[in-house]
Amino acid sequence: MTHTSKNKSANAHHGGMRLGLCCMFVREPIRFRTTTASAMLRLGQRERLARLAELCLINADALLSALGYCAANGIGAFRVNSQILPIKTHPAVGYAVEELPGSNAIVARFRECGVFAREHDLRLSFHPDQFVVLNSPNPRTLEHSLAEMEYQTEVAEWIGADTINIHGGGAYGDKASALRVLRTTIANLPDRVRSRLTLENDDKIYTPNDLLPVCADTGVPLVYDAHHHRCCPDGATLEAATEAAHATWGHLEPLFHISSPLEGWDGPKPQRHHDYIDSEDFPKEWLGWPLTVEVEAKAKELAVARLQRDLLSVVGEVRKRG
Repeated sequence: MTHTSKNKSANAHHGGMRLGLCCMFVREPIRFRTTTASAMLRLGQRERLARLAELCLINADALLSALGYCAANGIGAFRVNSQILPIKTHPAVGYAVEELPGSNAIVARFRECGVFAREHDLRLSFHPDQFVVLNSPNPRTLEHSLAEMEYQTEVAEWIGADTINIHGGGAYGDKASALRVLRTTIANLPDRVRSRLTLENDDKIYTPNDLLPVCADTGVPLVYDAHHHRCCPDGATLEAATEAAHATWGHLEPLFHISSPLEGWDGPKPQRHHDYIDSEDFPKEWLGWPLTVEVEAKAKELAVARLQRDLLSVVGEVRKRG
């Protein structure tokens, strides 16, 4: 399964929109485990692989619990932590899944997560860490970025995740040139990676208008982040950017991001995310059509629950006026 064409929403009462929880929980006792390269280097090879296998299986179980929570609480999407297989691509202690003891059981457990997600119409996604940059002039950075994309694609295939979302990368003093490099790198990606790739406007460098031509040339959809657009504007209105981003998805269900500034829009660093979403920051233009909105807020499942309640009120008001 690649970019999803499902339009049934777990949040049908929000007008066909599903809200997404990102990576972790603050109150629920669901935890994903990781480790460090230095900790693994203190172990012998056999002990190290056994420990990594244990962590991978723990995380597969945690993912199934996370999806169960989402299904039970009307949350229609879940972003999977990039370290779901801990330090998978680390240059010193990285590993192939096949090297792990009990690797078949690990993969089978992740596939169970995919079955559960499909049965409950849960959309799954990845958002690689900031070091994943597809237009870096540094060959080692690019090599590590591509390895990370391959790894997350492997897990995405097990669980049915349909998007692996990245930012445009750096400008390196010449934005036009950097975007040409990005186009070339995307064109050279393996099909299994490129078919899941999405691009997102960021809060400092690349705006929707910067990335939309790349999306048009490559067929890669745009994940529109309304908060980032307010922090890094390009003259386009939110409504225009929403329509343009929506068009990049064709018949597929778009995926967008929402967040609110920690200290308000007039605060010192409006890029920083608040614990919750201010319903005034939620674009009314996003209501009423099939859409996945990942909630980027530090209060995690509590923020999603509050936004669910707030949107019920907003939808009610819109219907009254309509």
